Amino acid sequence: MEIIFYKMSGAGNDFVLLGGGGFSGPELKRLAVKLCARKTAVGADGLLYVKKISKTAVGLKYFNSDGSGAFCGNGSRCAAWWAYASGLIRSKKFSLRTIRGVLPVKITGRETVKMRMPAVPAVALNYKGRYPAPVKKAHFLDTGVPHAVVPLKDIYSVDVGRLGRLLRHHKAFGPAGANVDFVSLKGRIIRIRTYERGVEAETLACGTGITAAAIALGVEKGLACPFQEGYAGFVV
Repeated sequence: MEIIFYKMSGAGNDFVLLGGGGFSGPELKRLAVKLCARKTAVGADGLLYVKKISKTAVGLKYFNSDGSGAFCGNGSRCAAWWAYASGLIRSKKFSLRTIRGVLPVKITGRETVKMRMPAVPAVALNYKGRYPAPVKKAHFLDTGVPHAVVPLKDIYSVDVGRLGRLLRHHKAFGPAGANVDFVSLKGRIIRIRTYERGVEAETLACGTGITAAAIALGVEKGLACPFQEGYAGFVV
């Protein structure tokens, strides 16, 4: 089977994007696992499937590299930009229909997108649970997908793969587990490293993770946005 796809990156999160076509859910799940495999295929954190719904609306389905369906902040931005850049939709303002609801989108420049994230129902500071060292506390919230925000003094010395995997499956966060964001705050700059559920590894960026970190630390410290946030040495 011949498939036309696009490779996209949003702040370091990389994706395989499919536009149009008549793919079913099971087909997309299988394609996500096959195409996103590192070293043996295209390689990506996830698969984006974009389809036009109307003149002012685009539908998006997202699958992690393990085939699980989810919401993805950076993936949504990439999908929105592609929909406009490819001519699928002509208006710079439109709606993106996702697994977490309809999100308003505005194309603000070349490869830049302004998008409202899903509403956050609650922020659980100092979430209950016994965590492995050096973790002393974790904040739990859902920014489209569940996140455990873990404040540390030094996020660069931590083994994100090992510790992230332990926390991602921690019983405190329920059977589905959570994405894990290791964060440090200095002034108004948040440094962050994320272990992503569904990718099961550290990723170079995470849109819902950045959102979770800003909200959790803002509530904990009594600080108002905006913050500057950085992944792998880059500040956004």
